[in-house]
Amino acid sequence: MQTVIIGLGRMGKNILLHLLDQGVKVVAYNRSADNIDEVVRQGAIGAYTLDNIPAKCLEQPIVAILFVPSGHGVDEVLFGARSEGAMHERDQIRVMAQKGLVDILPQGSIIIDGGNSFYKDSQIRYQQVKARGLHYLDMGTSGGLEGARNGACLMVGGDEDVYKQVEPLLSNIAVKDGYGFVGSSGAGHYVKMVHNGIEYALVQAYGEGFEMLEKSPFRLNLPKVASIYSHGSVIRGWIMDLLARALRKDPHLDAFTGHIGGGETGSWTVTTAHEINVDTPAIENSLKMRLKSITQPSFASKVISALRKEWGGHAEGKV
Repeated sequence: MQTVIIGLGRMGKNILLHLLDQGVKVVAYNRSADNIDEVVRQGAIGAYTLDNIPAKCLEQPIVAILFVPSGHGVDEVLFGARSEGAMHERDQIRVMAQKGLVDILPQGSIIIDGGNSFYKDSQIRYQQVKARGLHYLDMGTSGGLEGARNGACLMVGGDEDVYKQVEPLLSNIAVKDGYGFVGSSGAGHYVKMVHNGIEYALVQAYGEGFEMLEKSPFRLNLPKVASIYSHGSVIRGWIMDLLARALRKDPHLDAFTGHIGGGETGSWTVTTAHEINVDTPAIENSLKMRLKSITQPSFASKVISALRKEWGGHAEGKV
């Protein structure tokens, strides 16, 4: 089995480095050559074009794991792209086709989408990839940058027999007991979508609570309060630990505007909840507050921005 990581952003690069630490040989591809150079220096095998990947793979089957932006980014890697450029010799447009993984990988190869794709898109891609003689799994990935580097949480959907083929590899990527097969095609990304919806509501509650603390009639030491909460309280947990860490670095979160950013997976969760007649007022309100943060930021939204930076290195920005 030959592992290929496609997309060397924050998650992809850290998962690749985690695999290298365990002695797994990894082929790396990224649109930016500089990112490939960086991981090659640490032991990865570099593929500087997508169609060069098979030549770099010495074992079968090839297991290509994607950590690329959802939507068009995934489709371009899977099915190729058409780029347009003006011809100098004539005043017309020339169209160049770039091949995708379905064109270049050998039959029986396994493609895993480890990004935040919408589960219905994953179901469509599963059928399209399968029709080309390849296998497709959708994998929700959680745990932030620390999880990617030291052991992530993985939720996998697709064909169970294909999952069993890659389970040893997934056990290398994941934290102990932090991975599993959750259902047929689309189930992995569905479970991750709901996970993100829950996350929205949780961090909104932390934000609102700490805004009340920040505006209280007392001169509260917020880093100290967060540290106390982190030890033995009912609301302790990794998110609270991250908040305590963020507050130790910046007690009033002055470095943040409070323009949270994100929002896509939360909107998928809310839309899907409406489709299946599930009430999700906490998640819906947290999504509304993210939208509101662009024009009316608050200390609560600064807390959420700080948390997103701590676990995923996410920048603030537009929703």
